[in-house]
Amino acid sequence: MNDENKPKIKRTPAKKPMGLLMRDYFVELAEAAEDPDGRVAWCTSVGPAELLRAFGFQVYFPENHGAMLGTARMAADLIPRANALGYSPDICSYLTTDIGAFLAGITPMSKVDERIESVPKPDVLMFNTNQCRDVQDWFSWYGRHYDVPVVGVHSYAGIGDVGDVHVKSIAGQMEGLVPELERISGTKFDIDRLREVVGLSRRCSELWKDVLDTAAARPAPITFFDGTILMGPAVVLRGDARANAFYEEALAEIRARVEAGEGAIPGEKYRIYWEGMPIWGRLRDNATLFLENASNVVASTYCNSWIFSAFDEKEPFESMARAYTELFIVRNDAYKERYIDEMVEFFSVDGILFHDAKTCPNNSNNRYGMPERYAQDKGIPTLVVNGDLNDMRLVSDEQMKTNVEAFIEQLAERKAG
Repeated sequence: MNDENKPKIKRTPAKKPMGLLMRDYFVELAEAAEDPDGRVAWCTSVGPAELLRAFGFQVYFPENHGAMLGTARMAADLIPRANALGYSPDICSYLTTDIGAFLAGITPMSKVDERIESVPKPDVLMFNTNQCRDVQDWFSWYGRHYDVPVVGVHSYAGIGDVGDVHVKSIAGQMEGLVPELERISGTKFDIDRLREVVGLSRRCSELWKDVLDTAAARPAPITFFDGTILMGPAVVLRGDARANAFYEEALAEIRARVEAGEGAIPGEKYRIYWEGMPIWGRLRDNATLFLENASNVVASTYCNSWIFSAFDEKEPFESMARAYTELFIVRNDAYKERYIDEMVEFFSVDGILFHDAKTCPNNSNNRYGMPERYAQDKGIPTLVVNGDLNDMRLVSDEQMKTNVEAFIEQLAERKAG
């Protein structure tokens, strides 16, 4: 097939307005860091950002910065700088890439707007260990460097059902952060403002879920790779009305695609579920690989990780505690399999791809037999690909291509049989 006849990747919905929104967000962070009256808080990507916004902080998410570095394929040059500090090559490559970039004095945010020269200096750093312990160590390094407070929430791991005991514990920890945030911000805590922010986050979550759910249509109007781009506002601007306005616009555009029967993958034949982290440095390559094989990666647990159905402004602390403890990554395998079962049915999935990310064991769910259980007990074809979120030295493009094409041949034979 010559280049003229090859299928082309469709434009990501609402790409231009999202780019403008994200640029504004990054510029506001830079301005707040330079303003003597400005306040900047760093937060983990699934930490209680609503509490920080209620105090008037501009909120920065280092994991988002790590993903930007990964997408820019800068990790290989930066990770060794963090290794030299004693951080193992085996730990989170978001952490090692981000700290390496800081030591090198570079940031991809400077390409977003020339006014941005560096990451914003924090007044406080807030983590939540619902993802992993790495975030605590990551933020503690910056806390020592900047000599600013580091506060956090210590969550649970391997949870089945999230019960009142979990919610009460986490809510208590979040409420316990209030006096320190009052001191740092110089602002008295306002419960009504927190309720307002939680309500905005809930609406953002609902809209984001609606966006992702459109991929249940046949053909699906978006792909997982679109989702990794579109998720930006849900990660960094939840609790901000601008994120909700963006998703309303994007959702209208995507639903128009559905009504027109316009699929993201021309001639869509196979529908795949992506379990695990994205391979940030290969987003376009992998999107093209599936496109050329008439396959749509229609859904993922990763993009769904910013759907927080439990948010309730009537009970802001309790609902934040529940939402951030119901997270897929902290649940046990029995829950995870039930969840994936629902996704497989809802999105009419033909097979599941498990990404074994070398430096992210907490979000690699293939290591204790789950793919084998799906294949043997549930009859759902599975594929495990080895790689990483940021460190492209751990990724083999040829192996990825060979394995994915063989997997799709397996799906074709299964359908034909």
